[in-house]
Amino acid sequence: MGALGVELLDEPETVSKLFPVDLELEETLGTGGIEEAVKVLLQGLEEDVTREGLLKTPLRVAKALREGTTGYRQKVKDIVQGALFPEAGLDNGAGLAGGAGGLVVVRDIDLFSYCECCLLPFKVQCYAGYVPSGQRVVGLSKLPRVADVFAKRLQDPQRLANEICVALHDNIKPTGVAVMLVCWHIKFPSLEETTHIPTHPTKDPMPGWVPISVFSGSGVFENDNSDAWDDYLPLLKFQGIKVERNATLEQSWCPSRSLEFPLSNGHLMKNLFNSGTLSKEPTSYPTMMNAVVSILHSLGEDPSRKELVNTPHRFVQWLMKFKRTNLETKINGFNLDASLGGISGTVSYDQKKVQSELNLPFWSQCEHHLLPFHGVVHICFFHSGEIETVDRSFLQTVVQLYGCQLQVQERLTRQIAETISSIFHLLGVMVVVEASHICMISRGVEKVGSSTATIAVMGQFAADPKAKAAFLETISCSTAFQGQ
Repeated sequence: MGALGVELLDEPETVSKLFPVDLELEETLGTGGIEEAVKVLLQGLEEDVTREGLLKTPLRVAKALREGTTGYRQKVKDIVQGALFPEAGLDNGAGLAGGAGGLVVVRDIDLFSYCECCLLPFKVQCYAGYVPSGQRVVGLSKLPRVADVFAKRLQDPQRLANEICVALHDNIKPTGVAVMLVCWHIKFPSLEETTHIPTHPTKDPMPGWVPISVFSGSGVFENDNSDAWDDYLPLLKFQGIKVERNATLEQSWCPSRSLEFPLSNGHLMKNLFNSGTLSKEPTSYPTMMNAVVSILHSLGEDPSRKELVNTPHRFVQWLMKFKRTNLETKINGFNLDASLGGISGTVSYDQKKVQSELNLPFWSQCEHHLLPFHGVVHICFFHSGEIETVDRSFLQTVVQLYGCQLQVQERLTRQIAETISSIFHLLGVMVVVEASHICMISRGVEKVGSSTATIAVMGQFAADPKAKAAFLETISCSTAFQGQ
C-alpha cells in the first residue's frame, strides 16, 4: 500500500491501461474524437453542454489542439529540401564568425507550444544559429519553420531546444548549431493563491508567468566551454537579452507538478480516486481522465510515454478548480458584518462618499477554449448612506467566486458589478477588468503581449461621465495591470 493508503501496481503501468481509451471516440475522424472528449470534461464540471456559450466550445478546443500540434504531422526534411543554397567564399572547413562561413543567427522567433505536463500553452522565444559549411547556407525563413515543427507538439523547454538543434544539424549539415529558448509558463496557482499575483504588476514584465532559459548545441557548440559560444551569445545581447549560460532547467518548470500524486519506486498508483484527495466527488474523475487520454491519442501522442503518465491527472485537477458551484449560497454565507470596515480607501467626489479598490487579482477559465485567463479587477462605487465602506476582502471574495467557473471576461465584469450593487444597495458601481488570455497565444493573433479591458457601469456612474472619467484616471495613475 502507498503512503496514502492506495494500492500500488506490482509493475509500472500506464494511465492508458488504468483508463482505457473509448474506442468509439477514437474511431471518429478529424477533431470529432477530441470534441466528444471535451463534452465529457464539460459534463464532469456539471456544465450544460447545450447552453449557448458552450455549444461550440468542443469544436473550438479541438481545433486549437489540432492546430497547436501540427508538428506531429510534419517532417523537417520537407521544409529544408530545396532551401539549401551554394554561397561563394564558403569552404569545406569550419566557418569562423567575422569571416567567410561565419555564424548566422535568427533572433526573436515567437512561438508557442503545449506543455506536456498540463496541456496548457506556453510562450517561446527562440534564438537559432548555425555555422555554415560545405559551401551551403539555408534560407533564413527555414530556421523559424523548423523550430515551429517541434514547438507544435507537446513539449518541455529542454527537449524542445534539443529537438530543434538536432533537426537543424541533421538537415543542414553545418559545422555547428546553437539554440537558446526563453519560455514562459503560467504560475498555475491554487485558488487560495490568487492573491499572490503581484499588486504592482508593472514591475513584472509578464505577471503570472514563470520564465526559464535553456540552451542546446551541436558540432562546435557541443562543448559548453567552446569559443563558438563567445560569438553566439553577444549577438543575443545586441537585442538586450539577459543571457545566463549556466542556467539549468528545474523539474518544477511546470507549476502543475505541485499537483503531482505521490509515487513509490516509480510505480504508478492504482485506485487514485479511493483516497478522496483528488476531489470531493471522485466518481467524476475516471471518466474525465479517460477523456484526456482519448485527447492525447487523437493528437498522435502515446499516453504511456513517461512524461505524459500524470498529465491527465494534472489537467483534470486544474479543470476541477472551475467546477460549477452555487455562487449565491457562497456569497450569502460570507460574514457581511465583518466586511463592513472603516473609511480607508474612500475619496470625496461631489460631496458624496465614494470608495475605490484597485488591483484585485483573479484567475478564471475561458469557456470558449477551456484555457485560463488572469488579471486584476478595479472597483469604484457610491455609498447609499446605509454603510460607510466595504472591506476589500469581501470584494476580493466576490471577484474570486465569479472567477472560479467557466467564464467570459465581459460576463465576469457585469456579474461583479451587479452582485456588489445588489448586496449593498449602492447608488452607483463601476467595474474595470484587465486580463491576459492564454487563448491569445494559441488562437487568433498568437500573441502573449496583448491584454483585454472591459467595463461595467451601473446607477450614477452610467449617468455621470465625470465620475467615470475620474475613476479611469485613478486607474491609469496607479500601477495598473499590464497584459504582457
